[in-house]
Amino acid sequence: SDNMFSRIARPTLCIANRSLTTSSQNNAKVAVLGASGGIGQPLSLLLKNSPLVGELSLFDIAHTPGVAADLSHIETRAHVTGYMGPDQLNAALKGCDVVVIPAGVPRKPGMTRDDLFNTNATIVATLADAVARNCPEAMICIIANPVNSTIPITSEVMKKYGVYNPNRVFGVTTLDIVRANAFVAELKGLDPARVNVPVIGGHAGKTIIPLISQATPKVEFPADQLSALTARIQDAGTEVVKAKAGAGSATLSMAYAGARFTFSVLDAMNGKEGVVECAYVRSEETECKYFSTPLLLGKHGIEKNLGLGKLSAFEENLVADAIGELKGSIKKGEDFVANMK
Repeated sequence: SDNMFSRIARPTLCIANRSLTTSSQNNAKVAVLGASGGIGQPLSLLLKNSPLVGELSLFDIAHTPGVAADLSHIETRAHVTGYMGPDQLNAALKGCDVVVIPAGVPRKPGMTRDDLFNTNATIVATLADAVARNCPEAMICIIANPVNSTIPITSEVMKKYGVYNPNRVFGVTTLDIVRANAFVAELKGLDPARVNVPVIGGHAGKTIIPLISQATPKVEFPADQLSALTARIQDAGTEVVKAKAGAGSATLSMAYAGARFTFSVLDAMNGKEGVVECAYVRSEETECKYFSTPLLLGKHGIEKNLGLGKLSAFEENLVADAIGELKGSIKKGEDFVANMK
């Protein structure tokens, strides 16, 4: 299964060519919940630019009409509508095929992803509730941190309505893969578009496990460099938080990664074969209930979990180190929903 991952070229984000002939299938309705935010705006721009999107439904608690008006002037076929405030949330979700959720508060210097827990847990639970009621069959792509907990939260809320489908709920970890690809390419002088590093585990600190041993093209690093590279991939979010010095966290690279993942989901829904992305999902691959691994995507979401593949001893240790923290984050998410009023 691990060579299947390496065989597949990763998707490219391309500027929509206006003469592109698109099949009737390429007409998905995509909602962005949190569309006015630092991630939501550039993410919505990339989605508007794609021939895969027929309708773009933008929701946020403020500024959405302006963002929607602005994007609606772009000469691509996606029809844009803006919805603002809790009373318009249901309308924003009606008939959606894919729901992307970048909503939530960003990290500030000195904060961990977990420091955002109560605020973002409440936001995600509220949005998941609305998805369960309005478009229960949609693919749900969660960007809101802490992803290690917001995916269990989303799943538990869907279960309350009896509409939970583990093949359609994804924690978007794509930014970890994008960063790993960029950093490896930089170190080895490779074209980043050709590099593909699977990243498994979760989406915070030491739960982020880059599988350099499974990278394509094949790369090797001495132990000290491998250790430093792994730490950089794990701490890359903090690198951006520090560089932005109080003005937020990763927004542009996250928007790119969120769009890349969404396009892969849409491609697979349209019947494209061999679409593989890593994502944090309900899983039987380890003793954690949720775990990110390479997934073969299909018309109905996850078609096949490709698992961890062959790990190096170094990577096996990283997995062992991550399990405890992941289990704690998962329980925290589940408990949050269990104790909700």
